[in-house]
Amino acid sequence: MSELTVKRAAVKPAVQALFLVFRIGNERYALQAIEVVEVLPRLPLKPIAKAPAWVAGVFAHRGLVVPVIDLSALTFGAPAQARTSTRLVLVNYRPDETFKAQVLGLILEQATDTLRCNPADFQPYGLDNPQAPYLGPVREDAQGLLQWVRVADLLSEPVRALLFPYPPLDPALLEGRP
Repeated sequence: MSELTVKRAAVKPAVQALFLVFRIGNERYALQAIEVVEVLPRLPLKPIAKAPAWVAGVFAHRGLVVPVIDLSALTFGAPAQARTSTRLVLVNYRPDETFKAQVLGLILEQATDTLRCNPADFQPYGLDNPQAPYLGPVREDAQGLLQWVRVADLLSEPVRALLFPYPPLDPALLEGRP
């Protein structure tokens, strides 16, 4: 084996991951593309009574009723703007290994770009934000800072119980209620 072959084998290529880039207002955020199931145009939703304001509603998709949250409303308290680039992004939500993955819809503004980079490029920003644990590390590039949104940390325990009750509600039990 030549010396060049040995050197090439010793150098490990940088790990690259694909991210879906979107905006909340003027700020850029990213979801790891491996968590994305499908990107849809914004669709009409059925509202959920008494749910938090950032729970946008539910819709039927391929035999499933999918809950949808508005990430702009969750993060900054203002709903996503209705733009042609506002998307309904379906993600696999799985808070930890003990839960079965569930499809969750996210309303995201300007969700039209992707970025391939090394996840290690994202660095902690030095603020522990227990009110928004889903806001992960940041990455600097020519356009400014890009923040990683961690899908597994999006929902608090009470909201997870509201959107994904366990065990699932049995419709037969509801028929006998007044």
